Amino acid sequence: MRIVKENILALCLLLSIPLLNIIYQVLNDGERGARQLITAVDHQIPFVEIFVVPYLIWYAFIFLMFVYFCIYDRAIYYRTLLSFCVGMLVCYVIYFFFQTTVPRPELMGSGILTSMVKYVYGADQPFNCFPSIHVLSSYLMILGIRHSKLWTIKKDMIVSTIAYSIILSTLFVKQHVVLDVVAGVLLGSLLFKLFYYLEAEAVANFFKRMFKTKLQSTEKS
Repeated sequence: MRIVKENILALCLLLSIPLLNIIYQVLNDGERGARQLITAVDHQIPFVEIFVVPYLIWYAFIFLMFVYFCIYDRAIYYRTLLSFCVGMLVCYVIYFFFQTTVPRPELMGSGILTSMVKYVYGADQPFNCFPSIHVLSSYLMILGIRHSKLWTIKKDMIVSTIAYSIILSTLFVKQHVVLDVVAGVLLGSLLFKLFYYLEAEAVANFFKRMFKTKLQSTEKS
């Protein structure tokens, strides 16, 4: 409990993620015309419903990793969170001007895994694909742990195994195609390298100014 109290203000910065996600929901349609980026490799990738498990684990994985970084390595927390937030904004700009879609398989049966896939498909329209935010954020966790003072081979293996299983899951549950994955990894790498060299205080001040501006605009309205 004491640890949570000591980090509560920094942890509040995680609210930037659901706030930015509002934009995702607004853009999650094909009204602007949606393209397909399917390659020959994608045709060879089967639909494997068991991968819906790591796909859904993503939510808890990202949250817990950010909490872990916040408590034990604040500098990496700020840098990784900023990389993620800016990455989301970059993705949204691309979604607006270059919307893509991924065809989904017809789901047969009523098993628990099939029901989980149906839930994913029902909660998320087949748009906002390139780059993949699932991939972007998962890869940032790999970069975060590898650049953290907390790094050990064991932690690297655990984080990488979970993150790569999530990345693969986006392909096997047919939420994304190969180019979406490649773009997510490249975007994550670019942004993390960009913000890794910033001073932690500068990154923290960025978030403080962002929230101050949001609060002022809310009060005026």
